[in-house]
Amino acid sequence: MSPSLIAALLWLIAGNVIGMFPSKRGHWPAAYVLIAIGLPIIAWVFWQDGLLIGFIVLIAGASVLRWPLRYLWRWVRGRFA
Repeated sequence: MSPSLIAALLWLIAGNVIGMFPSKRGHWPAAYVLIAIGLPIIAWVFWQDGLLIGFIVLIAGASVLRWPLRYLWRWVRGRFA
């Protein structure tokens, strides 16, 4: 297993563990940190392991950060609609 996949796996585990804890602010500060750390890791996976594995990790990351992606989708749709 490559170092980029190990980093992605640790990132996914950290995201799931953070999601289990209660939060008064709705986990948004943690989501910002996960996005800031996750984007370079996903780019690293694409570079080191190829497109197929990169897309699998991208989909796994999107499942962890599904609420920020839903809000982004609503914002983009509202801008172009």
